[in-house]
Amino acid sequence: MQRVIVQVPMTKELKSRAEAVSSDLGFSSIQEVIRVLLTKLSKREFNLKVEEVEEISDLSPAAENKFKKALEDIKSGKNIYKPKNRKDFFDILNS
Repeated sequence: MQRVIVQVPMTKELKSRAEAVSSDLGFSSIQEVIRVLLTKLSKREFNLKVEEVEEISDLSPAAENKFKKALEDIKSGKNIYKPKNRKDFFDILNS
């Protein structure tokens, strides 16, 4: 099995809080938590709800404003495009 290394920039505070919580949950390391999360995500067993994402606080003020605007747009149905079929979806992604 070929392995790759994924680097994730984060603040020291976020890393130490994540280490503490992952230890409390019985994980041996943050790497183990990430492997479990990615495994579940790859099997489509991981469901993240928009309400859970709103609690992110480690964003820059500009990024936080963009994120809040995007959430408002999603909730109100503004600036949202729903493709008619798979081809339409990939045409938009590739444009």
